[in-house]
Amino acid sequence: MRKFYYAVGVGLVGYLASVYTVDKFDQQLAVTRYHEIAKQDISPLSTAAFDVLNKNGCSYCHTSDSEMPFYGDLPVAKQLMDADVTRGMRHFNIEAMMEQVRTGELVSEVDLAKLESVMEDNSMPPALYLTMHWRSKLSEEETATLQDWVKQERLRHHQGQANITEEFKHEAVQPIRTTFDVDMAKVELGNKLYHDTRLSGDNSVSCASCHGLETGGVDRLVTSVGVGGAIGPINAPTVFNSVFNTHQFWDGRAHDLQAQAGGPPLNPLEMASDSWDQIIDKLAVDDEMNTAFAAIYAEGITEHSITDAIAEFEKTLVTPNSRFDQFLRGHHDALTEDEQEGYALFKQYKCSTCHVGEAMGGQSFEVMGLKKDYFADRGNVTDVDNGRFNATGDDNDMHRFKVPTLRNVALTAPYFHDGSVETLAEAVDKMAYYQVGVQLSEAEIGKITAYLETLNGEYNGQILQ
Repeated sequence: MRKFYYAVGVGLVGYLASVYTVDKFDQQLAVTRYHEIAKQDISPLSTAAFDVLNKNGCSYCHTSDSEMPFYGDLPVAKQLMDADVTRGMRHFNIEAMMEQVRTGELVSEVDLAKLESVMEDNSMPPALYLTMHWRSKLSEEETATLQDWVKQERLRHHQGQANITEEFKHEAVQPIRTTFDVDMAKVELGNKLYHDTRLSGDNSVSCASCHGLETGGVDRLVTSVGVGGAIGPINAPTVFNSVFNTHQFWDGRAHDLQAQAGGPPLNPLEMASDSWDQIIDKLAVDDEMNTAFAAIYAEGITEHSITDAIAEFEKTLVTPNSRFDQFLRGHHDALTEDEQEGYALFKQYKCSTCHVGEAMGGQSFEVMGLKKDYFADRGNVTDVDNGRFNATGDDNDMHRFKVPTLRNVALTAPYFHDGSVETLAEAVDKMAYYQVGVQLSEAEIGKITAYLETLNGEYNGQILQ
């Protein structure tokens, strides 16, 4: 028995010594990794939040290059820690957020929503992590600091914008209220170019062919059909509210609307023009086009001026004043009881963690199949299923896709990047299963679907149908 107590004592001393050593390492890492707040005019709340995030070890599992403690290369420990980092990075890479906090920049609304989500669940740091990192357990005061900071930062995204009630002003989802400054002469020209089939090789396909403004900004096909009946590899995302996206295309290979507008004309599976010179030559014989371009662009008709005008037009494709927007502005009777319950379920099941902001999407790239293996279940995996990886070559981006906007989502079937889901109810069911890891009841699916059907907004003063 004495040997037993002795062994327990030795083990306890060793454990406490390890915890002490790890704690010292944690404190040193907190000082050296992110250093001090960079600007002196950052709010005290932001400074306090930065300190909480920095000192509680979030960087271990949620950054790509974190220095590991002394036991990081030991057998078993290394495998466990590598698995934790892989899982942590799939869910939430905090590198950009930490730098944004440090320098006083606007923090991504998605990052704010993810942080808020784990505060609500009290799921971070994990219990196993806390066995070696005692100091990392968030106190009630630290949790409150982070929650208050999230609210503060969320309001910074919508400074000076009114027409939302006190009840909803801190929500992750916001009504569409941003207006974009545009050059109306460019918008008028861009509208013509958007519908001009001369941008395609055989004069048969326009931008509107795959992104119809009368069909929710999409073509409602599984994958789009280009020149000569060519079948594209991916579902066409809506052009409506695309101005809110941080990147364009499912894999984010275009950094803005103008870069996106330059892709399809030369894509052999889409508009299949041979070159920009071919397109320019066709437009240049049109006196009206020549006059319109000359009035706006000193350079005349060029690749840059064509794509710039189309992008300027697409900035106007914003669809505010949905029934849900009216609800957020205090008109509770704008939604039925079932629709309001659907919104509550939408938040409960973490849909608003990624579908955030005014567009309810477009701000981040997330793994398709975060909780369950979507591609193993679907089968027939192709290169297009690599997602963001195809644009970056980063293994962490494998199967990541730009989160689509949910605005007007009832009008944009079929769903997902592969167009494999025919109905909105089925999309709700599968997203809950593969992304959240829950199996919704039929009643829950019905209510969430009913809520999503309230997101149809106005274009040119008319609700999209």
